[in-house]
Amino acid sequence: MSHFELYEVFVRPKAGLDHRHVGSVHASDNAMALTKARELYTRRMEGVSLWVMRSKDIVASDPGDSEVLFEPAKDKVYRHPTFYTVPDGIENI
Repeated sequence: MSHFELYEVFVRPKAGLDHRHVGSVHASDNAMALTKARELYTRRMEGVSLWVMRSKDIVASDPGDSEVLFEPAKDKVYRHPTFYTVPDGIENI
């Protein structure tokens, strides 16, 4: 019996947008994970691109470290989009 691993699936709904997590699949290898993700999450033309990755390979920050990781960004107000004007007709940035 082959070993099945858990993969996380991300779909890009259309060009110019970000990939979004849509769910998980169990698969024995990367190719099977991609095939299963396509069959489960894009059967009705819901996307233009798929990413799959092993769940065990995801590294995440600890919610308790959020102040240390993200608070320094508040000192860099020039990074906030309030300083820029978006031209008319631009929908996805």
